[in-house]
Amino acid sequence: MASSAPPTPSAPTLRALLARTDLALRLAGADGELNDDALDRPIRWIHSSDLADPTPFLSEGLALLTTGTQFLDTDEADDASIYDEYVARLSARGVVALGFGTEVVREGIPDGLDAACRAHRMPLVEVPYRTPFIAVARANAEAVAAQTYARRSWALAAQRAISLAALRPDGLGATLAELSRQLDTWVGLFDATGTLTRQHPSGLEADVFAGLHDEARRVLRRGARAGSTLRVGDIPFTLQTLGRGGRLRGAIAIAAGDLDQESRSVVTAVIAMAGLALEQSEGAARARGQLRAGVVQLLLSSQPNIAARIARETWGGLPEAPVVVAVTDAAAARRETVTDRLELLAEEHRGRIFFGREASGVVIVLTPGETSVLAEVAGDLGLRIGLSGPTAYDGFAAAAAQARTARDRGTGSGVTPFADPAVGGVLALLGGPDARAAGRTQLEPLLRHDAERGTALVDTVRSWLEHDGSHEATARALGIHRHTVRARVATAGRLLERDLTTFAARAEVWAALRTLV
Repeated sequence: MASSAPPTPSAPTLRALLARTDLALRLAGADGELNDDALDRPIRWIHSSDLADPTPFLSEGLALLTTGTQFLDTDEADDASIYDEYVARLSARGVVALGFGTEVVREGIPDGLDAACRAHRMPLVEVPYRTPFIAVARANAEAVAAQTYARRSWALAAQRAISLAALRPDGLGATLAELSRQLDTWVGLFDATGTLTRQHPSGLEADVFAGLHDEARRVLRRGARAGSTLRVGDIPFTLQTLGRGGRLRGAIAIAAGDLDQESRSVVTAVIAMAGLALEQSEGAARARGQLRAGVVQLLLSSQPNIAARIARETWGGLPEAPVVVAVTDAAAARRETVTDRLELLAEEHRGRIFFGREASGVVIVLTPGETSVLAEVAGDLGLRIGLSGPTAYDGFAAAAAQARTARDRGTGSGVTPFADPAVGGVLALLGGPDARAAGRTQLEPLLRHDAERGTALVDTVRSWLEHDGSHEATARALGIHRHTVRARVATAGRLLERDLTTFAARAEVWAALRTLV
């Protein structure tokens, strides 16, 4: 792939300085022992010092020039360690090269210094007497300035080209293609579900794509804005999310690791444009959400054939029966986050999970084998989710009612199956608003009596029924006399106008008491 970037001037490296014939620099005898990295590392600046330990005044990426004054009293035969310690300090500080000015205070480079540089693989350069240190520093500074100017000029030209690409009919696709051309590398766009929707150029290797795909989905599932670098095989990638936290729209992946400042500025411009384009598509996303909600309403209205046809044409179909139905407690303010997460799952488990909104939450339809994913969603988002038993689509409404009951009877976040003995059954249905209203109306005489006279008729009757009508067991449980229990139960029966010696009356009062829980 050909890059559109302008020709870049010689990089500020030791190799570039050695190529300058006007400086007459010469690499000392370690030439054959150095790899290309040593000669091609960027030199950020050049500093000169004759201190025995100049490292407190140096920073990483510098080249150091010295005349060797600090070594005048060094006996090379006996004090080779002085040279070794000197070079070791420079290497540890991140100095990339050492220049020695000859014939200033001594002729030639000390053998001990040459040996130490060889040992630490530090490039050692001879600077002849006729070449001032300031000339070497100026040559490197000019290279730094020229490269900086070239990179900034490229960044401006690249941003201009990307802005023009954004005006094309497929502005988003054209923008990504232009970014790929400007950076001369692969660029891909993942949507909110973690699906790769665009790539330039195409043909990313399958194993590399699989690793990148998994990471993109992981980041999008987390829901927080993030920029990260990763390596898949031998290829470094930069991954940047699009959209605001809790409402991510996708992610851009670039087959590049550490980008320089100018490249980052170009990428930032593309991210802003892509984010805007994806935000503008929110209307389409709302329409899809409304269509999903319509499919759920058709299922609740016992019209599964119409619902299945719509789902098949839009999402590939509904899960195959038998299915289970789950209902979340997602409030309106949180449903966007929940539905975004479910979009990922529906895409990942295509044809086995479907969802849509209803008035009381989000309804999820899935095959029994996929229910394990609900626990992960509930845990990550702090949801209460009720789960029905298996059903055919003609029993969908009843299954949804089971799921709502299980959700409402559940405690804390997590998944509560309707089959749980503490949830399911006929008595579980007493938690509805109609049942609670009827139960409170029936028990009103006892509640009013307790409130006005400070008695405990409700608690006594509840305990008495829990102990199968045994006055003795109830007395022990409440710590009162059995005659007191007998008197309270008689009073309660009189106030309720019911004969509590009969099973029917006891069952009715017990059901009413359950609605108060």
